[in-house]
This record gives sequence, structure tokens and C-alpha cells, in this order.
Amino acid sequence: MSDILQRILATKAREIAAARVSRPLSTLQAEARAQGPRRGFAAAMQARVAAGGAAVIAEVKKASPSKGVLRADFLPADIAASYASHGATCLSVLTDRDYFQGAPEYLVQARAACTLPVLRKDFIVDAYQVAESAAMGADCILLIAAALSDTQMQELEDCALTYGLDVLVEVHDRGELDRALSRRTPLIGVNNRNLRTFETRLETTLELLAAMPAGRLVVTESGILSPADAARMRAGGVHAFLVGEAFMRAPDPGRALANFFATREPA
Repeated sequence: MSDILQRILATKAREIAAARVSRPLSTLQAEARAQGPRRGFAAAMQARVAAGGAAVIAEVKKASPSKGVLRADFLPADIAASYASHGATCLSVLTDRDYFQGAPEYLVQARAACTLPVLRKDFIVDAYQVAESAAMGADCILLIAAALSDTQMQELEDCALTYGLDVLVEVHDRGELDRALSRRTPLIGVNNRNLRTFETRLETTLELLAAMPAGRLVVTESGILSPADAARMRAGGVHAFLVGEAFMRAPDPGRALANFFATREPA
């Protein structure tokens, strides 16, 4: 496990301990039950690919540990609406405060601004966070294989399913992929960024794609910085994408999405 990931997980442990005191699990469970129907994150991704399109998870992200602030004029609702009107399939919203300058309220704001399914992008390591995700209105959660044991992944996926949440399992190499394939989710995210060196190689997705069994949908993550990158991945057989940095740096994130993937003509 990388040093940065270890630091993040230590922070999460403290956050969860404090949150359990301020908002008991029973409160979150009641709030989760009060949420309306989930929007079907995995189904939306699969349907877009089946129709021959690029399934794009467009990210709402203010900052990252490696790149700093990506967007100073950060208005989650406006960003979400722009994505939705320019062909995004789903949204991803960063809710981690300490390392990504995210917040749960950003997810709430983004989801209210459109009808797209929304991924809660955070470091989920505890069932409490799964309940928290359901309570805030998420439709899907991220499970990072590098941060979890096999038992933890299974328990967290099972917990997510009880709330009607989909799961995106993120991997970085063949060993993590083999572990992820024991999970029920059809969504396998391949992060092209090395957690130790922060080097980004698009080849990571293409190499792991060859080992992917039928019935799983590969979502390439990190390093899609230009329309040429997107075209290269599609030519290699990758049809699902999670893109954040390039869109966040653009004047209009939704127009950038449309230019990358030709989803529709910008309005």
C-alpha cells in the first residue's frame, strides 16, 4: 500500500470514529430508507455501451493531492447540469474533504441538478460509510481494491446491495483484478495512475482488458486528457470512461465532454 493511501486511510478511520458519535448508524439507516429510488448506475453504463456509445462518468472534483486545485469557480450543481446536457452517462462526485476538497453536500447538490446516476467517490472502508452514501443519495460507491482485503470488499459490496447501491471496484494491476473478479459487480474500474509513483500509463487499462471475462464492463480511470486519448482507448476496445481533471480545467466541463466523445453538439 502506498504512503499516500496509508495516510488517507488513517484520516478516514478518525473521520468515521467522529461521525459515529455525531450521526449514529441508526440515523443514517433511517435517512437512507427515506431516499427515493436509486437511479441505476450500472444499468445506465451498460445500456450506453450496448447502444454503441461511450459511457462517460463525468467527475465533479475541485482538487486532488497530486494536482492541487483544478477549478476555483467550483459550483457542483452547474457542473452537473452542464455534464447532463452534453451527454454524460453518470456523475462521480468527490466527497473527501482533507485530500480532494470535496464534501457530501457537493454530491447532494450535483444529484439535485440532474437526473443522472451518481457515484460517491471516496475511500470507503467501513459499513458506516456505505450507509452514509445511501443516506446522502448516492447511486453507486467506489471500492478500491488496494485499500481493502478480500473479506472487506465482500462485506462492503454486500452492504451496498442491501441499500440498492451499485459498486465500482477499482484496480491497478493484475493481482487486484483477479481479486475484484470474485465480486458480483459488473463494473471494474482500471486506474491508470500508479499509486506509488503517480505515473500514468493508459496501457494499464489495455493490458488488463485482455484478461477481462465476458459480462464485466471496464471503466478506464485517470490519464484521459485529450480527445486523442479517448479515441485511442475506444480503438483498443474500451468503451467506459471516468474523466475528471481534463473537464474540470475546461471553461465549460460539459462542452469539453462533448468534444472528447462527440456525444452531441454543444448547445
